[in-house]
Amino acid sequence: MNAFITFIREQGIVGLAIGFIMGGAIGKVISSLVADIVQPIIGLVLGSRLGLAAMALGPIHYGSFLSNLIDFVIVAAVVFFVFRGLKLDKIDSKKP
Repeated sequence: MNAFITFIREQGIVGLAIGFIMGGAIGKVISSLVADIVQPIIGLVLGSRLGLAAMALGPIHYGSFLSNLIDFVIVAAVVFFVFRGLKLDKIDSKKP
């Protein structure tokens, strides 16, 4: 068991796991930002310059983006409180 804890401590496995979880969550937020906010704005600008109907390019879905942003905050809070609650912040510290 000591070898396992030493492995986790020296290799930074806890930090890697948290980074993986948070990376997936923030990836969803960024994808939503681009698909729901940025692309419709670009389509609106380019559509008006090209003489196309703006509504045919799609509305801005800010509700979907806000939903994904709230999901991210919830995931981040759960990871934070589990990390602190299980005292995993002490496990991943480097040796002095």
